[in-house]
Amino acid sequence: MTSQNPEPVATRALGRGRPLLLLLPVLLLFLGWFAYGSIKEPTQLHAAGTTSNDGAATAPKTAPEAVGKFSTSDRADIEKIIKEYLLNNPEILYEVQTALETKMEKEQAEKTKKAIAENAKAIYRDPNAALAGNPDGDITVVEFFDYNCGYCKRGFADIAKLIKADPNVRVVFKEYPILSADSEKAAMVALAAQQQGKYWEVHQKLILARGRVTEASALKAAEEVGVDMDKLKADMESDAVKDEIEGVKKLARDMGINGTPHFLVGDRSIGGAPQDLFDQLVGHVKNLRKEGCSYC
Repeated sequence: MTSQNPEPVATRALGRGRPLLLLLPVLLLFLGWFAYGSIKEPTQLHAAGTTSNDGAATAPKTAPEAVGKFSTSDRADIEKIIKEYLLNNPEILYEVQTALETKMEKEQAEKTKKAIAENAKAIYRDPNAALAGNPDGDITVVEFFDYNCGYCKRGFADIAKLIKADPNVRVVFKEYPILSADSEKAAMVALAAQQQGKYWEVHQKLILARGRVTEASALKAAEEVGVDMDKLKADMESDAVKDEIEGVKKLARDMGINGTPHFLVGDRSIGGAPQDLFDQLVGHVKNLRKEGCSYC
């Protein structure tokens, strides 16, 4: 699992969708054979059936069977037609992939809404959640993140800006250390600091840190904000801290969240840290205030 790249759909279509693009000509070739066979060999495709030498009735030939019976000349003609079509209309590959991306994103959005509704309490109303902003805020923004995720670091400025701009927003941080053992140790430090009321201070230092965040650098950050280090080290190994991290991992699996950062606002989901993250968050919060939200 990796941090999520906030690429637009169009870019992803040429990246992650490349395997499908490579398969499209094969698919078109098969369809061409199918159609060509339907035209050239209608008696084979639509005959009511034939009788074998021993008098047994046989089923009519189907299109796939006919496809396999093309001559070398037939195949060459079909391949030439399809090749010319693709060369003259290469944009069809992009159009098909874009349509597929749009369809898949719509389906994923519906799945996300359902998953959020089923896990709303654990997402938005966990009494032990790490918080920032107004603890009694009317709208909650949730972030799944990893301290060593570059996009999480980039998105933090927008979260901090939102907290400052909207005094009625409540932000819940879901420690989701998926990139390395260092990330998990850093998460344990932050959650242990939470038990001393220092989560936000430690969180800011870790998410803004340059370079890899390790257990040593996380402990140093905690010490700098004045936590009791002996208590913090003991709390790092507590069941409360370990259960929180494992609980978030399970929640992420149930939600289908496999990358960071990932933001939830009501039944809306934002994967990655797009350039307009702040505007998206503000827009979702504003819409939820108008529409109402029973669990966020």
